Amino acid sequence: MARYTGPKTKIARKFGEAIFGPDKVLERRNFPPGQHGQNRRRKTSEYGIQLREKQKAKYTYGVLERQFRNLFEKAERTKGITGEVLLQLLESRLDNVVYRLGIAPTRAAARQMVLHRHIVVNGKVVNIPSYHVEAGTVVGVREKSKSLEVIADNLAGFNHAKYPWIEWDEATKSGKFLHTPDRADIPENIKEQLIVELYSK
Repeated sequence: MARYTGPKTKIARKFGEAIFGPDKVLERRNFPPGQHGQNRRRKTSEYGIQLREKQKAKYTYGVLERQFRNLFEKAERTKGITGEVLLQLLESRLDNVVYRLGIAPTRAAARQMVLHRHIVVNGKVVNIPSYHVEAGTVVGVREKSKSLEVIADNLAGFNHAKYPWIEWDEATKSGKFLHTPDRADIPENIKEQLIVELYSK
């Protein structure tokens, strides 16, 4: 399935946020890209604001339009506040859980690790980035991959305590997905209600 592979700094500058992780260019040039990036004064419509928020969520979690729409429809059918449930479903994706565990530095890198069969779920190799991780599931590094320098470097000094819904076991290089995170615990700067309003039109 296709994924955005273009310049990530350009997208981050568009939203004015480091949605793909730390970005040195964004720190220096925190304004939209293009010739008139610093001089734009156009007022954005209500629809434009809602669309922008949806695009930001899609880029943040690395999900394409059809997948995102399917997740939204699933969130609508699920008991709870639709916008919050949508973010919880995104947080429960395997590639995102691998990223939250610190095994990979970015969600894109986490997706690649899953695709390359470095990740196990409850002891079995799973290579589907969109796999839904449920409460009680143990996600870890495959035995053959534990010696990889890149994984060791990523985990070195990573603060697992910042995500209260995950419990990390350093000895086994695995983490338990304790429960679906509450909205207040999800650090992403996404106004999910705007996405709900957009899809409700």
